[in-house]
Amino acid sequence: MSGQGLFRDIISYIMNFLDLSGLLDFIRMVVDISLVSYLVYKVIQLVRETRAMQLVKGILFILILSKLSELIGLKTVAFLLQGAFQLFGFGLIVIFQPELRRALEKLGSSGFRDLLLKKDDEERLKTIAAIEAIVKACSKCAENYIGALIVIERDTKIGDIINTGTRMDAVISEELLVNIFTPKTPLHDGAVIIRNNMITAAACYLPLTQNASLSRDLGTRHRAALGITEVSDAIAIVVSEESGKISYAHNGGLTRNLTPDMLRKALNRFLLEDQDDKRLFVFRKVKNK
Repeated sequence: MSGQGLFRDIISYIMNFLDLSGLLDFIRMVVDISLVSYLVYKVIQLVRETRAMQLVKGILFILILSKLSELIGLKTVAFLLQGAFQLFGFGLIVIFQPELRRALEKLGSSGFRDLLLKKDDEERLKTIAAIEAIVKACSKCAENYIGALIVIERDTKIGDIINTGTRMDAVISEELLVNIFTPKTPLHDGAVIIRNNMITAAACYLPLTQNASLSRDLGTRHRAALGITEVSDAIAIVVSEESGKISYAHNGGLTRNLTPDMLRKALNRFLLEDQDDKRLFVFRKVKNK
């Protein structure tokens, strides 16, 4: 028997032993289900918090009501609902025309970049946007001598501090932060807590530092910023309403007289490099296994 014939016999025996045809069918099924699930997820992301979401809910309601009518024997109702659902299906293209056009434009301009973007990359982009909004807000407050106190939660959870304020769960923006700290507004007195790149709460009360050696020219905001960093790994940013100076507190220490660019570099170091270190740690941990 030639070597080539022996090799074919070995491959045939292995395929028969492992039943690769069944294995390939299973892999195809998993890939098929995964792709469909991912597409459904992206569609939900597309229509979420838009008027299209209400239409989707209406379609699901009609479909469920139609099936229930069949089960309990309401033939006329089921017939009418099925007819309405079929007619409604032809109108989906017209009804969802703005959403479909926006999705196709996004797909064409991104070249599948957005669809294939990793979660870590998405979080990094959100962090970069949040840092920029914080820096611009602090710069605006400093220019107008508006006092501000922003706490960025990291690994140590400060839910007890969040509970002392007003819950917001809002997207970070320069305009919103400046508006919160504008004098005589309802939430200007206290700290804003940022968690997972969102404004989680405002008007929160922070513990004051117990350091008796601090300079007397430091006000309540600076002492509160130091206090929260003494009991957690959070970053606290302070804008003085008297001097318009920007400072940040970390690990019980205070860095003062920052320019917007210095603040941006500090936040990049604390938040972005921290994310990179965590990803590297996870990669090494998996690799060592």
